[in-house]
Amino acid sequence: MGASTLQRILLADDEPDILEIARIALQTVGGYEVSACTSGAELLERLPEFDPDLVVIDVLMPDMAGLEVLENVRATPGYETVPVIFLTGLVQEKDLQELRQSDAAEIIRKPFDPMTLADRIDGVWESFRGR
Repeated sequence: MGASTLQRILLADDEPDILEIARIALQTVGGYEVSACTSGAELLERLPEFDPDLVVIDVLMPDMAGLEVLENVRATPGYETVPVIFLTGLVQEKDLQELRQSDAAEIIRKPFDPMTLADRIDGVWESFRGR
């Protein structure tokens, strides 16, 4: 953690197609090392062993919602400030407002463009590092 360049991304989404598209896009286009999880619980298990520079969490997962996963990431020693990006298909303004009030670094709406996903995440990383 605390890397000067973005290298490792921990990603969680319960939709297999979206998870695979995001993983491939981030590995192939972005050149990142990506660990893909199908649930919030799995992400939290992998967090210390994978030691990501950045975390991407689907907002709506059956086992644990994205906001709860974010709270648990923040409660994990050493990950209090790791940048977290939400992926969401939510379109209701009240839902998006709740996400904006969290300390997530960004909200990326689904469907996203796989060819620009890495660039969007690079932009978040650069903003985060510039703080």
